[in-house]
Amino acid sequence: MFTYLAALAEDAQFFNVFRYITFRTGGAMITSFIVVFLFGPAIISNLRIRQGRGQPIRADGPQTHFKKAGTPTMGGLMILSGFLVATLFWADLSNLYVWTVLVVTMGFGAIGFYDDYLKVTKQSHMGFSGKLRLAFEFVIAAIASVMMIYAQTGTFATSLSIPFVKSLLIDLGWFYAVFAAFVIVAAGNAVNLTDGLDGLAIMPIMIAAAAFGLIAYLAGNTNFANYLQIHYVVGTGELAVVCGAVIGAGLGFLWFNAPPAAIFMGDTGSLALGGLVGTIAVATKHELVLAVIGGLFVIEALSVIIQVASFKLTGKRVFLMAPIHHHFEKLGWTESQVVVRFWIIALLLAFVGLSTLKLR
Repeated sequence: MFTYLAALAEDAQFFNVFRYITFRTGGAMITSFIVVFLFGPAIISNLRIRQGRGQPIRADGPQTHFKKAGTPTMGGLMILSGFLVATLFWADLSNLYVWTVLVVTMGFGAIGFYDDYLKVTKQSHMGFSGKLRLAFEFVIAAIASVMMIYAQTGTFATSLSIPFVKSLLIDLGWFYAVFAAFVIVAAGNAVNLTDGLDGLAIMPIMIAAAAFGLIAYLAGNTNFANYLQIHYVVGTGELAVVCGAVIGAGLGFLWFNAPPAAIFMGDTGSLALGGLVGTIAVATKHELVLAVIGGLFVIEALSVIIQVASFKLTGKRVFLMAPIHHHFEKLGWTESQVVVRFWIIALLLAFVGLSTLKLR
């Protein structure tokens, strides 16, 4: 919305700053943080009253988790509120990529909200039907994929970029829409699986958002894209503003989610934020790089897949408990040790992923 103020630059030079993505990214970050920080306590208080016993605690989980009983969930509402306000204020609303990310984020957030609602009201971990939930996610992701294909031109729109290799594109045809939808859904659910400890998911999400904000800015700028020899994707620079909104909202949420958490993110936030990062990865043609930058989420998801497959095939479990962050808790790591060490891993993987911008 503020981008329209740039038209006033002819009368007052000050308004020219609203043309710059970097300025609006900073504005989005500050705005989303302020919204979450100011309205967070009221949202937490309201959710605590409405939810009563709060999010149910897994009976087979680490014993230290039982002291968290009664903590409200759906904290994703705080994040999405700050994110939405900041994005609508600071992003260029004529940009199709911005609306695509909003469709996925709010759509996945709605699915997560319903899942959280069922868990709280039933006081059970059995929320939304898994198959039905995935079906809705794929529909939303498929719509977003088609929107992004429409935003680009020629075979580039349906091509897969290969990291570390200059100018290599593999045209997947319309199968690319299926692939892109899978990336978005996989990202959403991987983050969802990671959200199991206070602060564990939100910091890696902010790290991934910062990395993809930089990638979006560079890929959307013809000069930087040519210099780095990455694929120039017209319009994706605006997604840096969206990433700024995520970082600010995440910082605001972390203020309340820091141990001991006053509120849990819930599926409302984790599913939405994962889908958001996945969508930006697709938009910027860095789908495969997402597996590196979001490597922590991949590890968490793989641990669950391996655990389930092993138990069904052999009757034995590979990990003491899945997702893998619970495995380390069972080994004796404190919750804060798991969280901080996983943050370090996420940060290192983000740097490795960003190295693909130059190592070609």
